[in-house]
Amino acid sequence: MEIREITEEQRGVIVEGRVQNLELKELKSGRCLLSFDVEDDTCAISCKSYFENSAEAAKKTEPLKDGITVKTKGTVMFDKYVRELVLQTDHITKTVTPLITDARAEKRVELHAHTQMSAMDSVVPIEMLIATAEQYGHSAVAITDHGVIQAFPTAQKLTRKSKIKVIYGMEGYLFDEDISRSYHIIILARNTVGLRNLYRLVSLAHIKYFHRTPRIPRSALVEFREGLVLGSACEAGELYRAMLNGASMDDLERIASFYDYLEIQPCGNNEFLIRNGEVSGVRELQELNRKICEIGRITGKPVAATCDVHFLRPDDEVYRRILMSGQKYDDADLQAPLYFRTTEEMLAEFSYLGDELAEEVVVRTPCRIADSIEKLQPIPDNLYSPDIPGADDDIRNMSYDRAKALYGDPLPETVAERLRMELNSIINNGFGVLYLIAHKLVKKSTDDGYLVGSRGSVGSSFVATMTGITEVNPLPPHWRCPECKYSEFADPGAYGGGFDLPDKKCPRCGADLKKDGHNIPFAVFLGFEGDKVPDIDLNFSGDYQAVAHKYTEELFGRDNVFRAGTISTIADRTAYGYVRNYLEERKLPGTQANINRLVRGCAGVKKTTGQHPGGIMVVPRQMDVHHFTPIQHPADDRTSGTVTTHFDYHSISDRLVKLDILGHDDPTVIRMLERLTGVDAKTVSFDDPATMSLFYSTEALGLTPEQLKSPVGTLGIPEFGTRFVRQMLEETRPSCFSELVRISGFSHGTDVWVNNAQDLIRDKVATLSEAISARDDIMVTLMLKGVAPKTSFEIMESVRKGKGVKPNQIEAMKAQNVPDWFIQSCQKIKYMFPRAHAVAYVMMAFRIAWFKVHLPLAFYAAYFTIRAEEFDCVAAAQGENALNAVIHDLESKGNEASHKEKALLAVMETAREMVLRGFSFLKVDLYKSHAAEFLINGQSLLPPLASLPGLGAAAAESLVGARNVRPFSSQEDLRVRGHVSKAIIDLLAQQGCLGDLPESDQLQLFG
Repeated sequence: MEIREITEEQRGVIVEGRVQNLELKELKSGRCLLSFDVEDDTCAISCKSYFENSAEAAKKTEPLKDGITVKTKGTVMFDKYVRELVLQTDHITKTVTPLITDARAEKRVELHAHTQMSAMDSVVPIEMLIATAEQYGHSAVAITDHGVIQAFPTAQKLTRKSKIKVIYGMEGYLFDEDISRSYHIIILARNTVGLRNLYRLVSLAHIKYFHRTPRIPRSALVEFREGLVLGSACEAGELYRAMLNGASMDDLERIASFYDYLEIQPCGNNEFLIRNGEVSGVRELQELNRKICEIGRITGKPVAATCDVHFLRPDDEVYRRILMSGQKYDDADLQAPLYFRTTEEMLAEFSYLGDELAEEVVVRTPCRIADSIEKLQPIPDNLYSPDIPGADDDIRNMSYDRAKALYGDPLPETVAERLRMELNSIINNGFGVLYLIAHKLVKKSTDDGYLVGSRGSVGSSFVATMTGITEVNPLPPHWRCPECKYSEFADPGAYGGGFDLPDKKCPRCGADLKKDGHNIPFAVFLGFEGDKVPDIDLNFSGDYQAVAHKYTEELFGRDNVFRAGTISTIADRTAYGYVRNYLEERKLPGTQANINRLVRGCAGVKKTTGQHPGGIMVVPRQMDVHHFTPIQHPADDRTSGTVTTHFDYHSISDRLVKLDILGHDDPTVIRMLERLTGVDAKTVSFDDPATMSLFYSTEALGLTPEQLKSPVGTLGIPEFGTRFVRQMLEETRPSCFSELVRISGFSHGTDVWVNNAQDLIRDKVATLSEAISARDDIMVTLMLKGVAPKTSFEIMESVRKGKGVKPNQIEAMKAQNVPDWFIQSCQKIKYMFPRAHAVAYVMMAFRIAWFKVHLPLAFYAAYFTIRAEEFDCVAAAQGENALNAVIHDLESKGNEASHKEKALLAVMETAREMVLRGFSFLKVDLYKSHAAEFLINGQSLLPPLASLPGLGAAAAESLVGARNVRPFSSQEDLRVRGHVSKAIIDLLAQQGCLGDLPESDQLQLFG
């Protein structure tokens, strides 16, 4: 029976459908509960099945997984816990998924189909469109999304090894002189020239002619028409609209002559024209299609019948109905049958034309058009890097020069071999220019006084270290002499990292040896074969990010640098809101299983576009960006000066160089600390005992845990200040730098700490230094145990992607006596942080923590300056009791607290800590306070104007600019010259900032 027919409790029910949300739970009693949803094309129902033990459950559920089709029999009963009908299953049988096929020998081709990239309109996943066309046995299928071509990269990837041909096209918006009046047009790329011209038209439409939709002027279409096939589109096309408006036959023939083919669609697509009174009925719709066929005969233009696909099968219309309802369309419930028809279904739609003509428009013409179009490649293969002459030699020479300056000449074997191996991979695969670009960016920033932090796995590359791209040294732990260049490598199994090594004197010259090396394999960065395109992510100061972006334009030319575009789609949570609102507005019942089904059908549809926060795509000077992608403004905002790639950056990041120039607070804080104190942050020792103690006690702050209401002293320290991580520190009590790195890995992973390492450490099964914290731990540990390097790498890759460990990999691990707990831990992990990223973060955090211990007022001034607009300056100036009251109020909100309130709580806890350490906050001063920075004044901090609630940074700067000219003579003078509102004046008065400043100069004159 169909699932939608289930409305009451009953026995002996048999349903067939797809399995979703499969979950197996072990109950406290030892029994196991299997729960899953079964969905058909009409509805879904939750199913449950119980097993006596885990062994029985594993045996009987082994064939089950999400997506397969099953036939299940059982009893429908009301479940009091979920308060809805569920199917208590007795038997579950895996069945073959029934396929809808196109049985006709001579098949049609669909030339007008929309994917989920037709924003908030089509619900067809690109992979399902292609799979359905293949299932039908069609030779080709066209993609024609509304105004965009953002499905192209996925389509190319899906059909790389497929026989089916994707016809790359778009349903565009054509206009003549009046941009406010446009017509739909189908534009298909016939060949590579046409593909590039299509890209140019998409760029023009988005950058220059966007008006509610991206529009194409006819003049531009004529200019770039070479290699394109133009179709007259749907009822919103120029030809159909002219017919509805009563144009003469001569005019219709003239209009038709512009196109390469004319288009007709099933009458059901246009039945809304009957409802709005534009046509009298279905017969008139048929006559309009006949007329298009006649115009085609007269003008010699072929006529093709298309579906205008917006969903795959008739029942899928509900997903589009939900989306249109969410957008408040009045006719959302009156969905046209815009589904992907088989050849027989389409011939039946056009039977009124007669067999011969129906065959011509449904089968022969679309196939001839498809055959005339080449199989194209929207994105070229290979990486196209900017050409910087001598880049490879520069990187090689820079690396060896720096290495010899640190380790002497000749180089120690460990150093020489690592450099040789890395440089071979980097240069042979054409990555040298990427390293040189990153080097130039980092050098520019550091020369200008701003440290740069590395992200991701770039710290896994020793060449990146030697060329100054990252501070992280991935060699095994070692000592080196800064004077005579002596070096000594420690046992990598004995120390977690070089900063943990004991102090040592140089046996040659007696100088203090430097300690370094974090034992990170290069394979984590460029893959085991060293041929993976590197992704070099860098954290610049937020204050410097714009300068770094500008510098890339200077390096490569403004016309060759674009922001990395992103595409936002409907997430499950948003889709859930659409579904709930749809059901509630129509007072329709909804089981959780069916809501889940409807959510899946709506999720993934494009909402808007955006930009990566720091991603820059670089096009080689000798190439046109349209070789790779069109361009546009983010979110189609014509007022934005930013230009992004039209394709999501992920799809072209292996074809163009992508630079991640991200803004981050840590380099900004470091810069301010150095300016305030004169201390070079790079001189901070990473084994300073007092600083290290912050991570396991509060003693270095001169406070007790009871006073601070925290067992550790890491409030305000990046990566370690949140309550979650402070609890982690309390449980693990780290005593060295490498253990802080492990904690950073734990806190950034998914299922790495909770229900995994946390339990292992609590139960004393593994120590902090043994538990898996970062992806590199797996490869390094397994290699130390004797597992082959490539196998170790493959296990690491499988685990970090959340795929667990395969049976043959488990055998390889057990053969080398890898403990069971390690293997089980691998099986639980869903995502892992790279060790190099964790090391870079902890280095920044430790430096900042050093200032907190040794130069506290500078630390607090920098910390609060970064968070000035999240600071309650009123409570802070009133002291400990007022701060406690604010903190108590925020804590009482619990999970109901907003994101802003949670941020304020963290800031105010740090403010209380500062006060407890014997320092204080002054009141904001109209004449002495800085616009944005906290100023050190004796043993106190003077908050900036921007810390006043409601007074933003712009208003604060305006006030400072005005006061620097001359003192304010009155509140009126303050308002006029400071360009601030009456509300800001009132705010300043409430905070006591105005003193006896009169309201106006007139009162002062006559007072």
